[in-house]
Amino acid sequence: MIPESHFLILGAILFSIGLFGALTQRSIIGILMSIELILNAACINFVVFDKFLGNSDGLGQIFVLLVIAIAAATLVVGLALVIAVYRSSKTVSAEDINLMKW
Repeated sequence: MIPESHFLILGAILFSIGLFGALTQRSIIGILMSIELILNAACINFVVFDKFLGNSDGLGQIFVLLVIAIAAATLVVGLALVIAVYRSSKTVSAEDINLMKW
């Protein structure tokens, strides 16, 4: 059986990669993918803590399903915004977009 520390290390690595990507990406789509990595790291941690520390009620897995549903809805809205921004400014670079400026 694999110890829980391996899963927690995997979650920490995924979170670190996602955070690094969110802070260094120039493309909005890359930033959205990095945020998805961060949410997946949180899901792994929920399942690990539910399996190894919690009761057998499956509350961590319920939280994971909620996080996945919210992440999917957020991704749909984010991609719709990216398409709208691309139609008006012809770029998806986060540095080149200044729609909110005067």
